[in-house]
Amino acid sequence: MSKPFLSAAKLSFASFCLFLLASCQQQPEPQPVKEQLESSHVQNDAVDLTLLCQKLEKNMLDINSQRTTFALEQINHDLKICLPLQTLSQQQQLLSRSNEMYQNFLHVDRTAAQQLAFEQYAFDMAQHPTIHQSHFEQLHIRDQYLLKHQGQAYVQLADSASSAIHYQRDPDYLAKIFAPYMPEAERVFIENLALQNVEPAFANQALLIEPFEISRRALVWEEYIHKYPKSSYRKDAQHLLYEYKLFLFKGLKKSPVSSNYADPQDVHVSSLEEIKKISRLNHSELALQAKKFLQFLEMDSGQRLQAAGAKTGLSAWQQLELYLNLRNPVPHYKKDCFSDAICLER
Repeated sequence: MSKPFLSAAKLSFASFCLFLLASCQQQPEPQPVKEQLESSHVQNDAVDLTLLCQKLEKNMLDINSQRTTFALEQINHDLKICLPLQTLSQQQQLLSRSNEMYQNFLHVDRTAAQQLAFEQYAFDMAQHPTIHQSHFEQLHIRDQYLLKHQGQAYVQLADSASSAIHYQRDPDYLAKIFAPYMPEAERVFIENLALQNVEPAFANQALLIEPFEISRRALVWEEYIHKYPKSSYRKDAQHLLYEYKLFLFKGLKKSPVSSNYADPQDVHVSSLEEIKKISRLNHSELALQAKKFLQFLEMDSGQRLQAAGAKTGLSAWQQLELYLNLRNPVPHYKKDCFSDAICLER
């Protein structure tokens, strides 16, 4: 009686133990160490990113004319990381710092002899870009460095509309580094101005672009003002529109649209054709002014005097200016809008 009973009891106890062992093996093991490590890694990344962005502005201020293009490229890389995390006011603060950063980086304190050597070298390179000039060694050591590193970190040599040959930041810089992370109105302004200023509008009191391009740019800014009335760049867009209207209807000293606006034959052919084309557009202030321009060319002196408000002693251009109501919407404007992707303080 006892042996079969004990054998059955042993068998039952062994089965129970096997069941418990199987149950224990099926339960997933807790991984508190792994979870803590992952959480710590995420927190460290956040802290590192916060620290990077906090130090960014100081790093930009530390850039001077002793630094390398590599230092600029590192800051531009950090800007791409931090800009998406900033408000518009913070982005514009960094943009202002970037202006200062490039000014400091590109500054060269030359002697009179070094200035002359720089201008001569730049002129010779423009005439014969593949010829190495023997007086390269006469240049300031910073000029030697910058000339060797043109094209890096958005550094370029330019003969702008408003000054002699000099180094400047490529207009594409703001369009590629800042614009993608800014609100739509600011992004569109920067991208359009960068695109326009790749090809200068004028130099030495002469227009460098055709009437077609002048009117195209004017229409871009007219549309921008209507579409983004609350843009932080609204006044700059208004000034640009005004300037391109002057280029279209008046020209510049060395490339005037007309000598005296005596009649249609007294207007440059390509300008007249473009103004006629613009006059046929709808829903455009520029189109209305183009129509009035053509009307003015058909007026006699009495009609023009009346159109100018019966003011005597005015030139033909001054009479036309009054008739078109072509006034500066931003008086006393002091910025340069023709060298970068934003309008810069002079």
